[in-house]
Amino acid sequence: MSLMKTLAKVAVGVAVAKGAQSMMKRSAQGGGSGGGLGGLLGGLAGGAAGGSRPHGGAHSPGGGLEDMLGGLLGGGASSKAGGGMPGGLGGLLEQLGGSGGAGGGLGGLLGGLAGAAGAGGLLGGASRTVQKRPERNDRDFGAVLNSQFDANPEPEIEPSQDQEAAAGLMLAAMIQAAKSDGTFDEAEKDKLLGQLGDVDAEEAAFVQAQLQAPVDVDGLVRQTPQGMGPQIYAMSVLGIDLDSQQEAQYLHKLAQGFGMKPAEVNDIHAQMGVPSLYT
Repeated sequence: MSLMKTLAKVAVGVAVAKGAQSMMKRSAQGGGSGGGLGGLLGGLAGGAAGGSRPHGGAHSPGGGLEDMLGGLLGGGASSKAGGGMPGGLGGLLEQLGGSGGAGGGLGGLLGGLAGAAGAGGLLGGASRTVQKRPERNDRDFGAVLNSQFDANPEPEIEPSQDQEAAAGLMLAAMIQAAKSDGTFDEAEKDKLLGQLGDVDAEEAAFVQAQLQAPVDVDGLVRQTPQGMGPQIYAMSVLGIDLDSQQEAQYLHKLAQGFGMKPAEVNDIHAQMGVPSLYT
């Protein structure tokens, strides 16, 4: 397997768990799409609000995980008509990459990230899995990620070393975010890891190390390549339910570490269909 495949499996597990949770809440509210977290899988939100006060309860109208589930479960590998941009989760991450790197998207932001896998920190345990991958490929990170979802009819694309290291960093971000409220019970662990199935010993060891590591926002920010903050932030959002002040404060600190503006943060939340962080 690979860390990229592991990331895809964890993302599916989280999305499925959030979908089930949303349906239960919607049913409890009488079937309406409603406010709060009951509308988690609604349509895309119209736009982000400004402001600067973090919160953990109010819901942005609409949401993006329903559309994103198409990519998570196999509908996102093909490019959008005429645009060349993958859909689904991979497409969102490429879109957040902007055009700052060579070729745009995430590609130009990952240079040298594989080297960090051998230098300790969050990626310290990923060096062996990273080095097994080809040094480079000519595919976008988003397309490679989307190709890893089991229901995708297209062949898997082998990630490059830098792409594999980026997947490891995103995994670490998701797991750290899941622990940010100070509790990480068996239900939360199952939500993150319930879809993994059989994984290689090295991938399993990496995930286990992240589960045992302390929450360290500053360390995550330090290890994130310049310009890649929005993607790591988005994966952190995917890893939590954002229903507590502790989680809201964690995301606030992470956004500040990446130098993200409130409107940029709220826009990511709107695209993912989760409560806005700022009002």
